[in-house]
Amino acid sequence: MNATPPAAPPAALSGTAPAPADLPADLPERSRTVAEALAAAGVPGRIRVLPDSARTAAEAAAALGCAVGAIANSLVFVCDGAPLLVLTSGAHRVDTAFLAARLGTGPITRASAQQVRDHTGQAIGGVAPVGHPAPLRTVVDTALAAHPGLWAAAGHPHTVFPVTYDDLLRLTGGEPAPVAGG
Repeated sequence: MNATPPAAPPAALSGTAPAPADLPADLPERSRTVAEALAAAGVPGRIRVLPDSARTAAEAAAALGCAVGAIANSLVFVCDGAPLLVLTSGAHRVDTAFLAARLGTGPITRASAQQVRDHTGQAIGGVAPVGHPAPLRTVVDTALAAHPGLWAAAGHPHTVFPVTYDDLLRLTGGEPAPVAGG
């Protein structure tokens, strides 16, 4: 676990979201879709393109100079025959049995790479909380609330954006819940 204090996304959150026309020309198409969703929701902060892939929370935290727990992983599962997006802290793993009991559902299983792409339009390692073809039922890990600023993938393994816990809830319509048993 990275003991480095979180980088300062709150400063990056000041101002307004960039209009799609103001986005860098080299921004991947999937990240443009995410930027449009952020702008439409009035979420400030710009998508940051990283020089190296950040497919894992540890890679993203190292690239951003923040705690692993301040990385909001977007993981897709299947629950009762439908996709379930879980935004979890990079500091721990989702306990699917615990989460299913908490939500009162049937078993929760990992989605395949094809299911992830079908439901989000994005590849594993770059799944954003928004910018999907259709809204997904979403659970937001309450452990993320411990961090004043978070970073989430922006639709591509090389792109991230700063966000707050409250904005994650608002953006996704997510249900706050613990996702790892004690």
